[in-house]
Amino acid sequence: MTGPVLSPLSLSRPMIDPFGRTITYLRVSVTDRCDLRCSYCMAEDMTFLPKADLLTLEELDRLCSAFIARGVRKLRLTGGEPLVRRNVMSLVRSLSRHLKSGALHELTLTTNATQLARFAQELADSGVHRINVSLDTLDPAKFRAITRWGEIDKVLEGIEAARAAGLSVKINAVALKNLNEDEIPSLMEWAHGKGMGMTLIEVMPMGEIGAGRIDQYVPLSLVRARLASHYTLTDLAETTGGPARYVSVAETGGKLGFITPMTHNFCESCNRVRITCTGTLHTCLGHEDASDLRKPLRASDDDGLVSSAIDQAIGLKPKGHDFVIDRRHNRPSVNRHMSVTGG
Repeated sequence: MTGPVLSPLSLSRPMIDPFGRTITYLRVSVTDRCDLRCSYCMAEDMTFLPKADLLTLEELDRLCSAFIARGVRKLRLTGGEPLVRRNVMSLVRSLSRHLKSGALHELTLTTNATQLARFAQELADSGVHRINVSLDTLDPAKFRAITRWGEIDKVLEGIEAARAAGLSVKINAVALKNLNEDEIPSLMEWAHGKGMGMTLIEVMPMGEIGAGRIDQYVPLSLVRARLASHYTLTDLAETTGGPARYVSVAETGGKLGFITPMTHNFCESCNRVRITCTGTLHTCLGHEDASDLRKPLRASDDDGLVSSAIDQAIGLKPKGHDFVIDRRHNRPSVNRHMSVTGG
């Protein structure tokens, strides 16, 4: 599967939202399916989309390419678990042509690493330089409890395969009240000891999961205060184009990020949008906004209709999200699950 290479002339129309933010970062869910059932992300008895509703890999390639033509420079493939999508590497290989042309600066993905041992070298050979791995604990029993049936050995094997292939790995960990919050220091030391960065994430109220998120939620302001009593944390000005705020940890020599949608609204510098595996564009993680790109994509072989639909959607991008978690709002702020949204 190989699509056309973008011409320099096609890169002249940036996407700018109503608040003057230029959209340069696209996150694409290639599937809503996952081989784990993390308790903060999915219900145990999830009903997944019919395969017929999903965009084909060729359609995903065309849609991603349309965004790259409009100024996207960073593209992240997500899920669900992206590596469970059949033949997904053909999409990665095809999209890598935009890296070679210079139109795309970075192609990356977020994964749970259960399938990573199989694909790590091919990802590296396709121009992927760094990946994010979702891992909330190193304790096998806790890992099984959080994921409902996962085997941590597969994840650790995948991480080592990625490192051996030369991929830069960053660990993403969701802070979970009374479950892994006491393990965060040791998880950070393990990651930094292997030369991997780590980012902590607050639980987000997305999708019905069969449990109250107020019972999972721990504010990262509290986690950071606890860490600061044992480690020297220095704020860093750098950003990777995402919502994380970073500190250096003197004792480990590593970098630690904080993604805080609940305790600190990070929307002022938002440069990203998300596409679902069905071709729905969400301009904000925390709003029920939705723009159908599948219909214009399939209506014409020309990208004019798609580009017009993108313009209309970007013109409605809100200033920020409205996430709330407290005892009075113990239901999801957004009905769709994170696995559908695109990470």
